Amino acid sequence: MMVSLENIHKSFGSLKALNGVDFDVPKGEFHALLGPSSAGKTTTLRVICGLEKPDAGSVSLFGRRANDVPIQGRGLAMIFQSFALYPHLNVRENLAYPLRRGGVPSDEIKKKIDQIAEILGIQHRLENLTTQLSGGEQQRVAIGRALISEPRVLLLDEPLTNLDAKLRDAMRVEFKRLHRELGITMLYATPDQLEATTMGDRISVIDDGKIIASGTPAELYGAPPNARVAQLVGSPPVNLVPFERQGTNASSIGFATLGETGPDGSVCAIRPHDLVLSPEDPDFTGKVVLAEALGDVNVVTVEAANRQVRAVLSGVNALRTKVGDTIPLKITKALFLPVGEGVAPLTKQKPT
Repeated sequence: MMVSLENIHKSFGSLKALNGVDFDVPKGEFHALLGPSSAGKTTTLRVICGLEKPDAGSVSLFGRRANDVPIQGRGLAMIFQSFALYPHLNVRENLAYPLRRGGVPSDEIKKKIDQIAEILGIQHRLENLTTQLSGGEQQRVAIGRALISEPRVLLLDEPLTNLDAKLRDAMRVEFKRLHRELGITMLYATPDQLEATTMGDRISVIDDGKIIASGTPAELYGAPPNARVAQLVGSPPVNLVPFERQGTNASSIGFATLGETGPDGSVCAIRPHDLVLSPEDPDFTGKVVLAEALGDVNVVTVEAANRQVRAVLSGVNALRTKVGDTIPLKITKALFLPVGEGVAPLTKQKPT
């Protein structure tokens, strides 16, 4: 394994940031670390790269224990949310900085800068100050400075947070291209499930300082181990509703028979994409209180049985649906899941 964490604990005074973190990142993988704000993502990356020392547990890099290995000897590079560029230096000097610190000869530095600038498409910006660049160009410089020392693992701490939506889309594609072309192992921390599921080969879900699930995007979306994971993976967020289980099929679930919980303490998880218009055979009807037309689909919030659920509807009739309409919906798939820690209250649940 390129990175392996075993039972990592880290506290800052009375605040317990990490509470037994375990996961592995094999060679060449794009691994996403997904979790909400303050879940422990940044602390995990800082422990891996050596900026923080764990209170307990083992950090292994490339098959060897690395708890006491200095930062410079770990073979890692990290890209921060803030880019952390030197504003008084031009792009060339920002890229050269880690090489000069490492004593690399000047002719080799020039060669490496030209190579990485061409890969990232910033060769025409080498003489510009970083303050003269767009957000996307600054991000490319930050990537270049991290990659130029040829690290074995690249750590990325919410690198797209400060970019606008269009640039985030473009940079997701850019990161996957770089991963594919360079074959470098990447560990990417993000609170954005879309980034995690579209970019990650595998995802580790972190919440409250613990890894609560690991798997491929398809596994975590289609078969989450509990309701908390279902909440964190998927967009729009999953609908969680209490129920009285009358059977194991989706057809046995109706809003008219909802109770507080299932007999085994489970909840019913219904993805918004698994609710469809069904005038002939509905499971329930509800009043539309919000409609968000997104081109080929209509994301509607429906009030039924004193609670709200969201549905992603497609087709001509769906696009005509508007606020105030009463619509019939059928559940095509439902998951019965244990609640898990950190699940929002289910009583009169509102969409997040």
